[in-house]
Amino acid sequence: MKLKVAILSLSVFAYTGFTAQNIQNNPGSNHGNRFEQLGTILPTPNIYRTASGAPGHGYWQNKADYEINAYLDEDKRNLKGSETITYYNNSPDDLDYIWLQLDENQVSNVKKADFPSSSTLPKAATDQQLKTSELPASDNGFGVNLEKVTDVSGNPLKYTVNKTMMRIDLPKILKKGEKLVFKVDWNYNISNRIKMGGRGGYENFAEDGNDLYTMTQWYPRMCVYSDFHGWQNHQFTGRGEFALVFGNFKVNMNVPADHVVGGTGECKNYDQVLTSDQLARYNKSKTSAEPLEIVTLDEAKKAEKNHSKQRKTWTFEANDVRDFAWTSSRKFVWDGMGVTIPENNNKVMAMSFYPKEAYALYRKYSTKAVAHTIKTYSEFTIPYPYPVAQSVEAANGMEYPMICFNFGRTEKDGTYSEGTKNGMIGVVIHEVGHNFFPMIINSDERQWSWMDEGLNTFTEYLTEEKWDNKFPSKRGPAWTIVDYMKLPKDQLEPIMSNSENIIQFGPNAYSKPATGLNILRETIMGRELFDKAFKTYAKRWAFKHPEPADFFRTMEDASGEDLDWFWRGWFYGTDPVDIAIDKVTIATPDLNTPPREAKETPYKVDKPAVNEFEDISKIRNREDKSITFYVDKDKEAQDFYYRYDRGQEKVDSNKEYTSKFDGTEPLTQKEKDKFKNLTAYQIDFVNKGGLVMPIILEFTFEDGTKLKDKSSAQIWRMNEQKVSKTYYFDKKLKSIQLDPMRETADIDTSNNFWSNDSGTAPTSKFELFKQKEGGNARGASNGKVNPMQAAGKK
Repeated sequence: MKLKVAILSLSVFAYTGFTAQNIQNNPGSNHGNRFEQLGTILPTPNIYRTASGAPGHGYWQNKADYEINAYLDEDKRNLKGSETITYYNNSPDDLDYIWLQLDENQVSNVKKADFPSSSTLPKAATDQQLKTSELPASDNGFGVNLEKVTDVSGNPLKYTVNKTMMRIDLPKILKKGEKLVFKVDWNYNISNRIKMGGRGGYENFAEDGNDLYTMTQWYPRMCVYSDFHGWQNHQFTGRGEFALVFGNFKVNMNVPADHVVGGTGECKNYDQVLTSDQLARYNKSKTSAEPLEIVTLDEAKKAEKNHSKQRKTWTFEANDVRDFAWTSSRKFVWDGMGVTIPENNNKVMAMSFYPKEAYALYRKYSTKAVAHTIKTYSEFTIPYPYPVAQSVEAANGMEYPMICFNFGRTEKDGTYSEGTKNGMIGVVIHEVGHNFFPMIINSDERQWSWMDEGLNTFTEYLTEEKWDNKFPSKRGPAWTIVDYMKLPKDQLEPIMSNSENIIQFGPNAYSKPATGLNILRETIMGRELFDKAFKTYAKRWAFKHPEPADFFRTMEDASGEDLDWFWRGWFYGTDPVDIAIDKVTIATPDLNTPPREAKETPYKVDKPAVNEFEDISKIRNREDKSITFYVDKDKEAQDFYYRYDRGQEKVDSNKEYTSKFDGTEPLTQKEKDKFKNLTAYQIDFVNKGGLVMPIILEFTFEDGTKLKDKSSAQIWRMNEQKVSKTYYFDKKLKSIQLDPMRETADIDTSNNFWSNDSGTAPTSKFELFKQKEGGNARGASNGKVNPMQAAGKK
């Protein structure tokens, strides 16, 4: 059945008083400004970032290229590095100093950013907790040790280290269009990330005496200098992630000879570091439709037993990336397969590295999940542009260009639960998906975590759905955010909050923005319109630095939808959705009401009265002899401003006019038979939560049939607290369900249902006339509406 709702719009109705009632229910004064434009909340558009959300004609961004040599000392668990950075100043500004990130300092107890948290006395504590809470007596030995900072000729550069940031003072101004080449030598002790936390470090496997290294944030990295922030030199506290510069990398990693290395970009010397059998398998895997083992399980088990003292250097290159990470261990099994991205015909090597402890899971699913992710994200955003995509099992989850670290180990006998399998697939999809957000669409993660995690979690949800329609996604569906939205206000922050200040980080930065985008797609905009706008954003800001306003504006610009009300409520506010059915009023038509007589109502157009109060401006203007007042003596010209918009050529304020109501006629017997079973239902809604949303209803009739109707969120624009809707049906309603599919994140569904099971709900009468041909009855629509369609008929 197809439902067409008519609210005071049936052409057979004359004026019934419903219009006045509607005005009473929707006083224009009940505004919380939820539908006002964001206006000055967003930054002013300029030549760098336009009002449409696109990069402007003056958009620029700086660039940094790196050549790095790294030496991994497994015995000492130390990393020694030397890098040459070429920094390009594409900004319109002259720079007399630059900033670099030293993120490894966060592991130090004396060099870290020092963002302490409040603590209370626990009821119970472990000895390990007491140990970690001790005040440090001395430096724990972690963090970056800078050996040299010089220009390209080897001359020392002045620098200052402030916790996790380093400022280098330049010997001369770096002007627009110029480049700076400088060198940094450093080393640091690699931390045990399993015990100390963090994204990079080593994990020790006591049973076989081997380490698995995840080398992340491991080199001094350039900060972003941008049009919207200047230097992004906020400290790294371990939470807010990274704002980074695009560039090209060439990295040489010297590691024990029996280690297997995976890294950002393409390895350029597999022929020197792999055995002939491994190289043959690698080349075969490029065209394989299924993952092939390049380093086999047997080879990995064998390597675990013999710690080679020989060394090998692996060389990787990567272009147009914002970061470089790598992994190294003799424990790795390595498999791969070729993937073609249809949108750009890009041939990609999808690969996975994992220890034997994860073999039964990763061998089955990891590389296939990598391939599925880059193909699906390519459909929703931009075609995957890189030659490699890799997943590494490292008992955690973290992302970098072309490589990510995930979890998913089996029991010792190789078995695993369905929850472990789904968790592993979900984290692989999520971390591989980060190649798009923020590795390509390069948002400022240190300031806006949601632009990284939220956009990625949303696209992860779309990708999980295409992996398995029954996949148990925990973030994305509207109902999954309800528990968070129910929390007391003192435990909530707007999505538009800095990551360091968020209490509930996971729900705020991941779940709520992902849910909001899914609601936009499924309930507010529709899939086709949303998907076009989302792809436009990805295309516009690929390999650039977008800000929140660029996203908000692009989504509106590319869709033709005014979504300021949604950004204001969902992203800038903390109100939940709680729309309730407050009352249902039932009425049946009185088919025998006498017709109303035609009549004329007199009215007069008066000139506005002279101001009763002479304000100070008028008085001073009269006293100012330099002001000459214009006096218009043309009465006709004056009358123009007092015309009443009823089509008259002229309006005389001294003349009386009339407004004609043409009256009604009685219904014919055929019309009475047509409408005798009609019932009207006025449904009153209350916005208890504060956040406006579409009103979605499912009607169940006494004969068991159902109808659905949806009113956009704009229904609340005149009154954000209360609205009413009236429906006319030719059969009796049994029940009304609000938000039947739980698609608006309503936090209280107990007030979303109305039932008339007893059939004893009180009813009243409303007058029903036949309007005279060409009549001018107030409350009637000028359009012709089929009353049976309004009543729910096809």
